[in-house]
Amino acid sequence: MNFSVLIHVFIISIAMLLGVLLRSKIKIFQKFLIPSSILGGFILLIFYNVFAPKLDLNTQFLGTLVYHLLNISFISMMLRVHPEEKKTGKIKRSVKQTTVAILGQYGLQVTLSLILVFILTSTVYPDLFPTIAYSLPLGFELGPGQAYSMSIVWEPLGFTGASSVGLTMAALGFIIGSIGGVILINIGIKRGWMNDEQIKRLRSTETQTGFLSLHKIEGSKLTTNSESIDTLTYHFALIFLCYFISWAFLTGIQALLGLLGPMGLELANSLWGINFVFSCLVAIVVRKILEKNDLDKSVDNGTLNRITGLSVDTTVCASLGAISIVSMSNYWGPVILLLILGIFITVFLLPLYTSRLFDDNQFYRTLLIFGSSTGTLPTGLALLRIVDPNFETPVAEDYAKASGLILPCAIPIILTVNLPAKTYATGDPKYSMIALGVAVIYLLAFLFFYTKMSNKRAWKDKSKFFYVNKEIRNSVK
Repeated sequence: MNFSVLIHVFIISIAMLLGVLLRSKIKIFQKFLIPSSILGGFILLIFYNVFAPKLDLNTQFLGTLVYHLLNISFISMMLRVHPEEKKTGKIKRSVKQTTVAILGQYGLQVTLSLILVFILTSTVYPDLFPTIAYSLPLGFELGPGQAYSMSIVWEPLGFTGASSVGLTMAALGFIIGSIGGVILINIGIKRGWMNDEQIKRLRSTETQTGFLSLHKIEGSKLTTNSESIDTLTYHFALIFLCYFISWAFLTGIQALLGLLGPMGLELANSLWGINFVFSCLVAIVVRKILEKNDLDKSVDNGTLNRITGLSVDTTVCASLGAISIVSMSNYWGPVILLLILGIFITVFLLPLYTSRLFDDNQFYRTLLIFGSSTGTLPTGLALLRIVDPNFETPVAEDYAKASGLILPCAIPIILTVNLPAKTYATGDPKYSMIALGVAVIYLLAFLFFYTKMSNKRAWKDKSKFFYVNKEIRNSVK
């Protein structure tokens, strides 16, 4: 019998249980509300980098698991029914605002990174491969998988160790997202960036230890006759139907884009990296079909919440364990400078503009975008779960829908990733200038829409790190 997959599942389970134990017993972890899944993830990070190689275990399974569970978690969220939801057919304002916030991170990270690397290559690092600038947005915005797959193509072009740089930047982003996000939550509690009810819940014994003092009835409800099929089985089948349709759709797109040559294949590979967007769209269509045929009563939001919770917890834990710590002696200088730049953009600039941009759930939305702009989407979801355990607010769903809107906008950035490499190969700076020009257009578009959609709050109280509108803070929708 082959137990190779189950061995990894055993290890993940033990790491998460150790995380739960640490959270329930150690006061500092309780005080700073560090999720058990993140504690378990750091245990996995140590195990897979120190001990696993001696046991002939690698992280390939973890990377695959993270990829699939991320898509599953969003399908389960999008399948939830909302009887009270107005069928206006219009894109919600909050989704548009989230799109603008994500656009801002793309524009800021790519533009400032390219400028920094241009300064470095003009001064102290004349032989630095210019595409290293993209390691920041790839590692922070897209995560380890995309940072690796999109940077490894630079190695034949002369960027020795490019994939290691991408993975290391992603690992550093995870650490900043996980630890920085928890610090941000604690600052938010102290400074009143959430309403009193939210802060009270976060300070409760149950929240801090991670265990409920009494069993709560909130959870799954039976919507099927177990003699026919169990409710959980039915929901799993529904989720995997959506996932199969998404896979088939992307496979078809890949075949069509392949007809366009190398550039088409490059774009197709990038689309697989944001499969969760297509999975969300499929789930929304399936939910609409169920509603049209009066079958939405068979869907239980509580059951879907538990599946989402399982997927997010496991994703966060496994994604930290999947990071490989690689030696990069030749690049530490530029990587550290890019990292400082990334911290400035996400830790300081992001809360400044998101707190003024959104009309509701300001801090929740900031937290999700912060986690997604430093680590990956699972990092953002893990941070959001600390303050919104059952995803009762529309924050996560709005982010997923906004990702669908941002998808066409991301294509130009994806297509410019290799342009600085052409400058390196040919000595012609025009390719790098084109890449910078595209990034600046993103940044200008962000500034325009940000000013337009922030209801005159865009430049209000500029000295404040996080702008708190009491009316907005006290309205949690």
